Amino acid sequence: MIYKGQKNLRYNTFAMNKLPELLTRGVEQIVPDAAGLFSLMEQKTIRVYLGIDPTGSVLTLGHSVVLRKLQQFAAAGHEVILLIGNGTVRIGDPTGRDSTRPELTDAGIEANFKNWKEQASAILDFDKISIRYNGDWLDKLTYQDIVKLLAKTTVQQLTERDMFQERIKKELPIFGHEIIYPLLQGYDSVVMDVDLELGGSDQLFNMLMGRQLQKSYHNREKWVLTTPIINGTDGRKMSKSYDNFVALTEKPAEMYGKLMRIADEQIIQYCTLLTDLPSAEIAKMQQAMQAGENPMEFKQHLAKTIVSQYHSVAAANKAAEHFATSVQQKSVPEDAPTVVPSTRQIKAVTLASECLPDESRGNLRRLIVQGGVALYTPDETRVSDPEQIIDITTVSAIRIGKRAYFRINHD
Repeated sequence: MIYKGQKNLRYNTFAMNKLPELLTRGVEQIVPDAAGLFSLMEQKTIRVYLGIDPTGSVLTLGHSVVLRKLQQFAAAGHEVILLIGNGTVRIGDPTGRDSTRPELTDAGIEANFKNWKEQASAILDFDKISIRYNGDWLDKLTYQDIVKLLAKTTVQQLTERDMFQERIKKELPIFGHEIIYPLLQGYDSVVMDVDLELGGSDQLFNMLMGRQLQKSYHNREKWVLTTPIINGTDGRKMSKSYDNFVALTEKPAEMYGKLMRIADEQIIQYCTLLTDLPSAEIAKMQQAMQAGENPMEFKQHLAKTIVSQYHSVAAANKAAEHFATSVQQKSVPEDAPTVVPSTRQIKAVTLASECLPDESRGNLRRLIVQGGVALYTPDETRVSDPEQIIDITTVSAIRIGKRAYFRINHD
């Protein structure tokens, strides 16, 4: 549908400004091509949907990646549908599993979605998003309808999924209801006659099935947009089973603390996928870290930004203070020796030398330049200039190298 007159002008003005980033930031892949989807969205609003199977009770930052993308389409004025898979969830999507998923009851599905919606409202504006249930049409399919649907593909296509191939190698069972899951999910695209489907990259197989069926039933294109899968606090895929996740409902201090545990290499990805920080600002952060600046301050900025999104700026500041006093300060061993600096205003290399008098100043200088010296002020701040003047009244402790800690006596 192409809007007319002033409404179309408002859409075009907003969409043209946001469209390039909408189709690039937080996007892993667009099938068949980004150019075609870009062209379509220049001409009209599109119908886009995200399907969810309400199988769990906790939403994490990992889930937020695709939810944020869905909300961006809604904010851009497109027709956005959140599809609740109350029909498909009874089958169970085997994605990422080497065993079948247990069946949920109707009561369990309803309870899960109620909880899901409450959590997702931190991201999704449900005034701009319509909710549909695929049980409304899947439950009405007749025997003939299902046979016709099965005739749209081959057994070879349905079993080429990686997880099925793994089961075949391990001689594990593949049940018939699991094989037809992608067909039933793909049928959602046919019924809703959509232009675009969103999903995590692990859902690509299922979404491509919907693209195939859309061509078969309606003889028209359907695009597929996948979002990246992020790793959790231990570097593995974020998952409740690994206990490495950050929940959307996490308390501010807990959320901040968990985010401070991510690897430095994840900072830019988290900023890009999980925040609304301007891309130009993120690019500067990346350049600064590549130039040798301490990643700690950027990680703190990331943690504060995310906590602010789900709570408030005041809560984020309080969480940062709590982390500095209760976590970072406690990282200094209780038996760390105490040093009384010779002067209140002291060079970094001189302070390091007074802590380690037997170490050559040349080695200490190199260690400082390489970011191997950190001050607790109360945050852990790395020093990169040996000549930097430090006010020791602001410093409670110093770490030299990986394991040499010294408490600073201000008296």
